[in-house]
Amino acid sequence: MRVGEQSTDPIDQILGEVPMPAPLTPEDVRLAVRAVVVHAAEEWPAGPKCRNDGAAFPCRLHRWGRRVLETHGLNERQIDALIRHGNPFVHVPFPFVLGGPSARPAAGQPARPGAPGQPARSAAPAARGPVPRVAAPPVRPGPRPVAGRPAPVARPRWPRAS
Repeated sequence: MRVGEQSTDPIDQILGEVPMPAPLTPEDVRLAVRAVVVHAAEEWPAGPKCRNDGAAFPCRLHRWGRRVLETHGLNERQIDALIRHGNPFVHVPFPFVLGGPSARPAAGQPARPGAPGQPARSAAPAARGPVPRVAAPPVRPGPRPVAGRPAPVARPRWPRAS
């Protein structure tokens, strides 16, 4: 089955497609990268299946992740490269400016000066004044080392790969 075709899986027919988020956020892009990498194809005698849940490939989450990444501005080759890379935590910049929708102005709009994705600066200088102080976030005290014993080393907390 190709990526754009309708699935014959009964779960897909009952639940339908995963809805697209209205405004894309960096969190949506991170989740989409995880979805396409974790729910990649795996060859079986009966045909390709999702590596994560065993559904017919492409499963609902893989299709959703591809749609989100295409909306974000990645093309098929870039998405396939993410899947081949195999790291579900790889960083995709937000906004994606290499050939993405934010890199070129919409029809009828003049190109903005400056870097793509950055707001244009106004000609009037900003009012200068004292810079407000920002309080540092509170720090929770950790365990106190006992004399004669080394301080405990915190283990890294890696996110689960779902």
